[in-house]
Amino acid sequence: MLALTLTADLTGVTDLRPIDTPEDPYFYTFKVQCTSCREIHPNWVNVSRFVSFANISYWKPGSRPLIEGNRNPTKYLVAEAKPVLYGSVNPRESSATIKAPANAYTHASPPRRQKVVEFDCRGLEFTEFKADGEWTAKGLESPTVFSGIDLQEGEWFDYDEKAGEEVSIKDLAWEIRRA
Repeated sequence: MLALTLTADLTGVTDLRPIDTPEDPYFYTFKVQCTSCREIHPNWVNVSRFVSFANISYWKPGSRPLIEGNRNPTKYLVAEAKPVLYGSVNPRESSATIKAPANAYTHASPPRRQKVVEFDCRGLEFTEFKADGEWTAKGLESPTVFSGIDLQEGEWFDYDEKAGEEVSIKDLAWEIRRA
């Protein structure tokens, strides 16, 4: 079991989480390492709790599956179905499953590490996370809901008109830990 954790400085917002619904699934984007041969796949790999594919093999030489709905042709999807990954050095099957919906990252002063989501990984480990996709948060002092938050740049700024102040998310630190 692995957990994706976040430490971030939230100003004026709380309950930060990815937008993740069956109609609009969030794809967690990782670098993946085989636990047997320790090979790190050169491409980013997406994991979703709503989209599942069977027998996706992306490490076999010359294999590049075309997956409907893949937003980036250099990325490959991993999901609940097994087997999903094969190593090029050894033929062991690997899989990753998201155990539950993402936890909201809540405002804390000073910022503290909080678990965002947990994965059941078999035969692979995640080594690095990239915050692709859209996130949502609520105003800390108002009922304002902010959606479409893009964290790829490592920070986000907006204005909460109901509270009359600037809001921000900055100093993001993602970490993959044993759960």
